[in-house]
Amino acid sequence: MAKKYYKDMAEILAEIHRGSEMDFSDSSDSESGGSEEETVTQDVDPVHHQQEEESEASGRSSPQPPPTLDIQPPVSPSEASPLLSSDHEEDEDVDYAPPPRSSSRRRFASSSPGSSSPEKPTKRGRGRGCGPGRRGQASKRPKLAARDFEPQQGRWRTKEEPDVEPPTPQFEPKHQPGPRIDTNVKWSPLSLFKLFFSSSSLHSIINNTNANAVRRLAQGSKYKWFPLSVDSFYIFLSIILFFGLVHVHSRADFWRREWPYQFVFPKSSMSRDRFEAIFWSLHLSDVTEDEENERKRGTPQFDRLFKIKPLYGEIVNACNSLFQPYQNITVDERMVASKARIGFRQYMKDKPTKFGYKLFVLADSKTGYTSNFFVYQGKDKSKVKLRGQKDDGLSVTSVMDLMRFDLLGKGYHLYVDNFYSSPLLFNKLLKNHTAACGTIRTNREGFPRTTINDLPKKPERGDMRWIREGNLLFARWMDTKVVNLCSTFHKAYSGATVLRRVKRPDGNWHRAPVDVPDACRDYNINMGGVDLSDALIHYYSVHGKTMRWYKTFFYHFIDIAVVNSYILHKAVSSSHNQAPMSHKQFREVLMREMVEQAKALVAEATPRPSLTNTCMPVFRGSTGTQDRRKCVVCAAKEKVKAKQMPGYKIRDMKTPLYCSRCNVSLCLVPDRNCFLEYHSMGLQK
Repeated sequence: MAKKYYKDMAEILAEIHRGSEMDFSDSSDSESGGSEEETVTQDVDPVHHQQEEESEASGRSSPQPPPTLDIQPPVSPSEASPLLSSDHEEDEDVDYAPPPRSSSRRRFASSSPGSSSPEKPTKRGRGRGCGPGRRGQASKRPKLAARDFEPQQGRWRTKEEPDVEPPTPQFEPKHQPGPRIDTNVKWSPLSLFKLFFSSSSLHSIINNTNANAVRRLAQGSKYKWFPLSVDSFYIFLSIILFFGLVHVHSRADFWRREWPYQFVFPKSSMSRDRFEAIFWSLHLSDVTEDEENERKRGTPQFDRLFKIKPLYGEIVNACNSLFQPYQNITVDERMVASKARIGFRQYMKDKPTKFGYKLFVLADSKTGYTSNFFVYQGKDKSKVKLRGQKDDGLSVTSVMDLMRFDLLGKGYHLYVDNFYSSPLLFNKLLKNHTAACGTIRTNREGFPRTTINDLPKKPERGDMRWIREGNLLFARWMDTKVVNLCSTFHKAYSGATVLRRVKRPDGNWHRAPVDVPDACRDYNINMGGVDLSDALIHYYSVHGKTMRWYKTFFYHFIDIAVVNSYILHKAVSSSHNQAPMSHKQFREVLMREMVEQAKALVAEATPRPSLTNTCMPVFRGSTGTQDRRKCVVCAAKEKVKAKQMPGYKIRDMKTPLYCSRCNVSLCLVPDRNCFLEYHSMGLQK
């Protein structure tokens, strides 16, 4: 066995030795009947080849030594990749022993016809040396950086170079910007809130809650339940708004009688057991349809958001129709805090609320009005993607879904952050007569890859560069770090400045004006529309702890309705030249009006003994002697006499008659017509 092994090794070494002594020639020389001395020319990269051509061109003007060809064995792309990525080390040829080759592969040709030199090729040195000169002398290639292989698209321009004014769509909204309600009418906080929580929505929630309570009781739940009515639901909503103004550790503390939890409200309007019973039974969707949807779980027909419908759709439609945004609008995400174990809960590490449900929101930059929104349900796994088909991505589809061009109109300026910004999205918006501006990531497809005249390695604060590609403006500006922006309606620079802290030569810091691109200046002013809306919601949010995910959305829908109602109130007050209420005062008045509305509904529903709406005398009993009561007019007269005459004994003047409308007992006899006297004095109700 060992003899065979050494015999095979000897044959292999002999074959390698014979292969190292073979002569190689250029295929171009052999085809043209070249000299007997043959040379191998290998493919080189474009940059290195260009440098060789330049050196040859310079060699024609002045005598130079014959060029040396750096001959390397063919390398696979996977082995050649480190050469492209490394720009810090000089690559040197290592010793190479060619493997045994057949006679049919002894000649190699260059991959490009232009790679052959008109001069006489030099003969390759034999042995282990890699160069044409002395044996063992290694040839050095020029260092290659990654940017040498990037397409060079123009160059970055400085702020001193002028830019053209891009064509901007004219602002033509569908309606006059502002509230789309009659501002000449006096709107109370409750009347504005009812625009979002309509009467049909309230009755739908009440009916579904009653049906859910019956189902829970049938399943074995034990709690007292009375059918929910409109007046009770208004009291329930007012208590929820009270939770946003006053915070306690436990919800039950609002009904405690011990110090310091001696709250007059809500225990004066509703008991704790009644509130908890309504909250436990609260249901937004139809119970029977909900059960049918649950049977579809795991299929494409299953609707994840069915439990928050139809309130979800009605709130979105109300937000779209009650306010026309001004020219500057913004799109951003909003997180509704929750740690429920449900499939479409999201995690966003850069948000103050990291766990919860993600909403994509379109808001007005000036007022913070939530104009449109939708709940993100996660990646659609049921969608079949064809091979080679390229999706636009969530950053594009979310914006296009929020932009209701049929309701908004033309000429809007949309501001987005770097999650959404891309040349693809901006061009789509421009086709719909909407301009866009936002920060952008440098790895986005379409962002300029050129490094010619780019920002220096350590730029000063206020340095900027820009490139225009049609309607798209790409700008880079140095603030505390480099900010990259893209816009379709801004010039590069028009002399705008911002105040920033700048370090003096002596080492001290001071505030000084710093040059800023127009796109960055307007972005900082108008990008905070969704942030303003979030701030107004979180000031007095009614969000509370719950075990049901759809109740979390019910809380959030109340917050959206109250904040949007408050924004409409401010717009109506400004049209009347009146000072609007504060946000806190608006919520307090809304609570009081809900309680008063509930009392009015109870009073209207209370049956009266009257037979008609006209004041008429009616007997209480079947005869004139049954159910006689004191006459209110005679009793008042007797009290006056008792005050004027000390020791006067008050007489009880009783009558079997009463007023059918006022429901008061009155005498009607020939000598005392208290019925006529009572109504002539205007004492009737």
